[in-house]
Amino acid sequence: MRASSLLLASNSPRRRELLTEAGFEFEVWSPEVAEKFDLELTLREITAFNAVRKAMAAARTHPKRIVLAADTLVAIDDEVLGKPDYMAHAIAMLERLSGQTHEVCTSVFISHLLSGRSIGFSEISAVRFRQLPRAQIDRYFARINPLDKAGAYAAQGFGAEIIEKIDGSFTNVVGLPMEKTVAALGEFGIQPKPAG
Repeated sequence: MRASSLLLASNSPRRRELLTEAGFEFEVWSPEVAEKFDLELTLREITAFNAVRKAMAAARTHPKRIVLAADTLVAIDDEVLGKPDYMAHAIAMLERLSGQTHEVCTSVFISHLLSGRSIGFSEISAVRFRQLPRAQIDRYFARINPLDKAGAYAAQGFGAEIIEKIDGSFTNVVGLPMEKTVAALGEFGIQPKPAG
């Protein structure tokens, strides 16, 4: 199957960057699906629910394409944190995460509607934040836009300023666990271009 038959059902620039850096050819088509995170489900269940909804919305429109969708959320003490609604909300999120360990879960769903094949999986990483005084939070937000990020932060770029330690997949915290994603795409015959 042609590498370009891969369709990324996401507006996330981080997911685009991860797939591009890994050598995949793909097109982007983002479905109009509202993400839900106020459900009475576990972190893994909520992200899986969202990933399947996004993938199937794209797959119904593009049944011949292999569709990849994902959803990433943050949780601390069983409280799920989505993307902040406004800057004060983002500040409150980082104050909540300051000095604590939280979980980041990304669920991925890959579907080829024409053949009826699909693969779904989830990855959870533990992220420990440094103690963040308010001045440091303000400096961090002067460098990044927290409003399009689950938990109001990004692991890449300036993430080292606020993150003390990550246990598990780093790319999962960025937004797409590439170790498992590369293997899953291979099962659909989607391979990255050889380096060089």
